[in-house]
Amino acid sequence: MVSKNRFGTYGVWLSGGQWKPGTAAVAERLGYRTLWIGGSPAADLTGVEAVLNETENVTVATGIVNIWNADPVEAAASYLRIEDEHPGRFVLGIGSGHREHTAERAKPYSALVEYLDVLDAEGVPADARLLAALGERTLKLAADRSLGAHPYLTNPAHTAHARGILGDALLAPELKVALSDDQEQARAAARKYLERYFGLENYVGALKRFGVDAAEFDDGGSDDLVDLVAANPTPEIAGAGLNAHLEAGADHISVQPIGHDALGDLERVADALGLTED
Repeated sequence: MVSKNRFGTYGVWLSGGQWKPGTAAVAERLGYRTLWIGGSPAADLTGVEAVLNETENVTVATGIVNIWNADPVEAAASYLRIEDEHPGRFVLGIGSGHREHTAERAKPYSALVEYLDVLDAEGVPADARLLAALGERTLKLAADRSLGAHPYLTNPAHTAHARGILGDALLAPELKVALSDDQEQARAAARKYLERYFGLENYVGALKRFGVDAAEFDDGGSDDLVDLVAANPTPEIAGAGLNAHLEAGADHISVQPIGHDALGDLERVADALGLTED
């Protein structure tokens, strides 16, 4: 059984290719309790094994396996293999992706339910999986049939709303962090990174539903919007952005550094959060 307490308060979210050898070990030493394998990991989950093999106690979660690209039987077999090697340390995060990127994405809610049915049949426990969830039905599904929800690219207002739906289930959003000595440089880097996400209706729609005006998305995003979803430019401001989600009801918040020095930024944020104190 995996408890939501295993996630700790702070984690690290990096795309699969960013988990170079040694990165996970450093993140663990910095005090982060959960390491998220972002993007759309393949069903064989070999990247998960690599991160687990070089760490000792952290939880590792996928954020997320795309149900349209990863066969559920193979994903379940990979989970069981990893669980046998690293008991209680891996949580399988799944999600339905984006209609802009997946031509076959139809009835995503029903597809998620069917995928969960297969995971049940193949022996993946409900408390060893979670869902990428933004909308109310998917958040409720996450609470009913998994450990909880991993919302991506949200604001604290969404976190507060999600908490009300999830009850006691895990709520683990992420926050992008852009550190720089110059705030305009930090914002420019954040806008460049956010460009592809601001073209995805599920993210944009969720932000609009929770207080972001449509005009805020013009010209790559207003300063206020960029600062909200990609905290910058100092580690202290980043820490405040992370803690805003915790105060709104999150159990755990993952840091996604989007600058050129991910490990350096993670260390600076860890220092600001007090994670590296003896």
